[in-house]
Amino acid sequence: MKNDLIKQHREFLKDTLRKEFDFSLTDQHRGIPAPPVQKPFDPAARRVSLMAPADWKEDIPGIDLESAVINRESRRHYLPEALSLAELSFLLYSTQGVRHAPHPSVSLRTVPSAGARHSFETYLLIQNVDGIDPGLYRYLPLEHELVFSGEIDNMETRVTLACFGQQFVGGGAVTLVWATIPYRMEWRYGPLAHRVILIDVGHVCQNLYLACEAIGAGTCGVAAYDQQEVDELIAVDGEEEFTVYLAPVGKIR
Repeated sequence: MKNDLIKQHREFLKDTLRKEFDFSLTDQHRGIPAPPVQKPFDPAARRVSLMAPADWKEDIPGIDLESAVINRESRRHYLPEALSLAELSFLLYSTQGVRHAPHPSVSLRTVPSAGARHSFETYLLIQNVDGIDPGLYRYLPLEHELVFSGEIDNMETRVTLACFGQQFVGGGAVTLVWATIPYRMEWRYGPLAHRVILIDVGHVCQNLYLACEAIGAGTCGVAAYDQQEVDELIAVDGEEEFTVYLAPVGKIR
């Protein structure tokens, strides 16, 4: 049983299904319109405008790529300092920012994605960011804004418990949670979608690591969490949208 399970999951890592699947069966090839690149939001909801790249230049010191790559590491100890609005804007643009959106169903971003499908929504559990009230937010990449989703009581404790007691996860100024809407990728790739979704989220988190190095912050990607608890925390249904990765961010010495 154990060996069969391991073999099954090893097969998931391979690209052998590509030779077996009939791509004419995908919704894209059947002429069904592509899903939107961004989850809809209530236009009456409170939103927070983020700083555009041209506006954060003086606030983000920057770092050369070699230094960022060499110094990048998982960091689990954070100072009780706030992130600035410029720093949060920079981190979000670095991980899911839209450079060009030529069509309502296509967006070209700061990270690569299979077929430019970008299946992720970025949720933020904000605890200590200058000028932003604590609570749950979602990043709107097309508008480069945050939309407020609600307050969360005992946020640090709830985040920690949802990640099996890993205290550092709830100890950052903000915790980014990436949830996938798998149909965005399934529309084009059918059952091949799920493997590349996980590849894509690695691209996103690596950009976060490198961007953190530029602002004197640290992060640590977290893949060990209670699926139901984190999905409930960010208010997604767990079926058509669900958590795949998360990462706290905080200032470091």
